[in-house]
Amino acid sequence: MDKAKNKKKNLTPEGQFRLSLDNCSKTKDLSTAMSLYESAISEPSTIRLSNNHFNTFLYICSNSFSDPSTKNDAIQFGFRVFEHMGSCNITPNEATVTAIARLAAATDDGDRAFELAKGVGNCGKLRTYGPALFCFCKMGEADKAYQVEEHMRSLGLQLEEAELAGLLKVSVEKEREEKVYQYLHKLRMSIRSVSDTTAEIIQSWFGGEMATKVGLSNWDMGQVKETILQNGGGWHGLGWLGKGKWLAQRSQIAPDGRCLTCGEQLVCVDIDRAETERFAESVASLAMEREVHSNFKEFQDWLEKHSDYDAVVDAANVGLFQQNFAEGGFSIAQLVAVVKELHSRSNKWPLVILHKKRVRTLLENAGYRELLEEWINEKILYGTPFGSNDDWYWLYAAVKRKCLLVTNDEMRDHIFELLGSSFFARWKERHQVKYTFVKGEIKLLMPPTYSVVIQESENGSWHVPLAGEVVEEFSRTWLCITRQASCESDNKQHASVVDASQVSELDQIAASCHSGSFTSQNGGSLNKCSGLAGKRKERSPSPTPSHSSLQS
Repeated sequence: MDKAKNKKKNLTPEGQFRLSLDNCSKTKDLSTAMSLYESAISEPSTIRLSNNHFNTFLYICSNSFSDPSTKNDAIQFGFRVFEHMGSCNITPNEATVTAIARLAAATDDGDRAFELAKGVGNCGKLRTYGPALFCFCKMGEADKAYQVEEHMRSLGLQLEEAELAGLLKVSVEKEREEKVYQYLHKLRMSIRSVSDTTAEIIQSWFGGEMATKVGLSNWDMGQVKETILQNGGGWHGLGWLGKGKWLAQRSQIAPDGRCLTCGEQLVCVDIDRAETERFAESVASLAMEREVHSNFKEFQDWLEKHSDYDAVVDAANVGLFQQNFAEGGFSIAQLVAVVKELHSRSNKWPLVILHKKRVRTLLENAGYRELLEEWINEKILYGTPFGSNDDWYWLYAAVKRKCLLVTNDEMRDHIFELLGSSFFARWKERHQVKYTFVKGEIKLLMPPTYSVVIQESENGSWHVPLAGEVVEEFSRTWLCITRQASCESDNKQHASVVDASQVSELDQIAASCHSGSFTSQNGGSLNKCSGLAGKRKERSPSPTPSHSSLQS
């Protein structure tokens, strides 16, 4: 303690000034900060103000104008500091501009805030443009707010819920129905569930008079369905459908994806066809940079000739699952159990991807040889070349063939980071099948029956998930938004409110269909589930020569 006191006593005037200023920043003490500033400029030979000092003063100001008692002082002092900074020929950085833009916005001068933000060029961040955007939204200057958004997107900045909600709100207030539609979809693409504040904005639109007037009275249902299919499900983006009053109600979604208010079936949303093709091309491009080009090209050509698969299996992941014990090793029984279970569901054999070195080792065991040779001949098994990373192969096959992918791999390695996170996360949700073994029985954890994202149906209704911690997804609250006439028609077939009987039904479904999990009764032993016809018996192991070719 004494050492700390002595250290403070031994500080230089500049050191003491820095310490006092940092303390003001922590406590947001504007009054003391202003006194420190006055003392500094009165003794320029003792205290030399730096960029960091100026930014700290501006930070304190930008955090003080929310208090009515200090707002005016904070704004006036902040602009004075900024002018002084310029007179000292100190170039403002992004932090400087953000702070002064906040002060400009506090005076309702969105134009100045926007010009300041543009001055930092490509160094601008979401926070740099936020003051101008929120200012224009608050002032009802919708077109200027749209200009800020367009500029932000041109810099590659991704707007988050707060910015999109502000743009949605000003669009609702100005009755810009096309913009309201656009921002609902931008929210759908950017976030999984909306806050209560955003939900209120959405409800205010659907409860307004303008919303009842806009929309097509007649539309091509075939076109709408085809567009939804191309988009990957869950939305069409063709504009408002129907006319008349809207009914927005709080609802819940059953585990099977059915809305308990209107009966609409929600879906598990996939990436669209164009994104899928770009994704496959991206995976192939990255694989060819890191793999032997000819090897991966050979696999692509092979896959074009043998494309009738509904699922791809990461065989190494399955075979080595829970094998980290003394006698553990690659479990062919686990792999066969997964293959048989997938076949029993679709009557199609999956594509099994396994490293060629592993396959050759397994072929040396007489008990496995016949089965593996049959898989190879029937184009069920593909062995990836020596020195290759089989991750590229099973991922590319699953994406290109639009298949399910059976793996417990979280796909967080650096190779997956190269693919980006936004649409990759959506793709995984729709396509990845995880698994476990319970007492030797395979249990596949299928993709969810529906995605927790804003969904737009083919009849024009909307379902909006609300944010909040939930123990189980079926307890999440959603906004169910339908045309009143449509809802009244649907009520003849569905209950219009979540009554006690529906809650009971929800509990029953949850108990029997938890998380889309299914258990196979095939068993895990090789003699129960091996072979295409399920007739092979387990044989005693004996060494044999390696199989020289894994594909034809």
